[in-house]
Amino acid sequence: MKYVLLTLISAMLLSVSWPTYGVPFFIFFALVPLLIMEHGVSKFSDYSRKSWVVFGLSYLCFVIWNVVTTGWLYGSKNPDGSHSMMAVVFPVLVNSFLYSLVFQCYHWYKNAQGTYWGLGFLIAIWMSFEKFHLGWELTWPWLNLGNVFSDYPKLIQWYDTLGATGGSFWILLINVLIFYTIRIWEAGRKRKELIKNTSIVAALIIIPMIISVVKYNNFDEKPIGSVNVLMLQPDLDPYAEKYTQDSLTIENDLLSLAERNSKTKIDYYIAPETALPGRGSISETAFEKSVILNNLKGFLAQHPGSVFATGISSHRFFTNEKNLPKEAYQIHTGLWVESFNSAVQVIPNQKVEVYHKGKLVPGVEIFPYMNYLKPLLGDAMINLGGTVASLGTDKERVAFSNPFNKGKIAPIICYESIYGEFTGDYVKKGANFLAIMTNDSWWGVTEGHKQLLSYAKLRAIETRREIARAANSGISAHINAKGEIMEDTFYGDKTTLFSKVNLYEGMTFYTRSGDLLSRFSVFALGFLLFYFLIRWFQRKTKKA
Repeated sequence: MKYVLLTLISAMLLSVSWPTYGVPFFIFFALVPLLIMEHGVSKFSDYSRKSWVVFGLSYLCFVIWNVVTTGWLYGSKNPDGSHSMMAVVFPVLVNSFLYSLVFQCYHWYKNAQGTYWGLGFLIAIWMSFEKFHLGWELTWPWLNLGNVFSDYPKLIQWYDTLGATGGSFWILLINVLIFYTIRIWEAGRKRKELIKNTSIVAALIIIPMIISVVKYNNFDEKPIGSVNVLMLQPDLDPYAEKYTQDSLTIENDLLSLAERNSKTKIDYYIAPETALPGRGSISETAFEKSVILNNLKGFLAQHPGSVFATGISSHRFFTNEKNLPKEAYQIHTGLWVESFNSAVQVIPNQKVEVYHKGKLVPGVEIFPYMNYLKPLLGDAMINLGGTVASLGTDKERVAFSNPFNKGKIAPIICYESIYGEFTGDYVKKGANFLAIMTNDSWWGVTEGHKQLLSYAKLRAIETRREIARAANSGISAHINAKGEIMEDTFYGDKTTLFSKVNLYEGMTFYTRSGDLLSRFSVFALGFLLFYFLIRWFQRKTKKA
């Protein structure tokens, strides 16, 4: 019962730390009860299958954490209007299993190599897992530990150096040191050691925060200019309106919204993810002939010097089976199509620029590892009004230049805003502000859209770029380069948000180096595994 209680305490601490409703300071010792549980089961219990007990209890902890923090996924709906259980059950169970597997590897390594080596291994493998979770096709980094301080930007200004993954390392290190301090005290009851270790832990918590506050108060980056941005929030119900209304009706409403609120010179009109065309998609081979896109050019002709950036659904046709993209699927004999979640920049008398979303939502926009799983699962994708086949992607980020001013936007599409190093690639392409086009309406009035907005603050700090965020139903927002929300809208309003967005040049250390601590952790993990194999081989040789 004691071990179950410790597990539940860790689950509670992890859960109540999370944005946008929690207190993040609990995260510094949230894993400690779980570490005490593992140590107790391994060293002092009489269970016959201790590894199974550790795995089962850690899985319970991580399931509770995932349910409390991401249970809003239940707001997703099936085509028939019912809530999608699969949308919450699959990510919760799989993500919890992966975290438990990480903890189980720590348990095995610690028992083989001892507590101190094991604790180092825990940091290395957890960090490596978070890095892995950012890159594979089942990517779901929503609960990466460094995200936990997203609502407290003043305390994490140093993320411009080490990023949110640096925050994960910070949190893991402190949890490990607190557990180590408890173990040293239990082993020797030496007050001097307790004071020393406690002081180290306190310093490691406080010093980064002090550095952050100093950086915050002394932020003096000089912008190279500013642009007037109007973010459009059409508030289209993604289930009842977005894919059922006529495309021209949707566009006319969007342009009417823009026109009514163009009370001053607008440099950028920014509309949400897949704001156009509604039902269907736009052929990329006929962009210049598209009625939808030419209507945007007609609107801009009445607003000289303005550009229009919006999310669209687009596609390309193929008539030759040779060299087909792996995401293309057959719709008729001799005809294949590849679909995209795209962002376009429209300027009168110029070709439409397009970018294809590079980070896709597993199960919604991508069938993970299709070649292996589709023969087993068929079309068992979560259909949220979109495609049931994988979308195409761009392999590199792009930045859209503005011919009328110094603006160069990063066309970040929804889910992409969770990824720090990935977002930095836009800045490397020259982007001097970030435009997030998103549709958070799938989950209704839940924590989902609030958390996604909160994570955007991390990207602002990491890159030192201001953000103009246009959301379908809200929350649309202007975030400054220190991660503070300057203006925002209410969720569920059909409205616009006008902001003067500053443009910044230069790259932060994090933008240049990316997830440096994650890569170091992968190297450390390899070293620790190699060291284990060497020791194991030496023991075998000695016995022989």
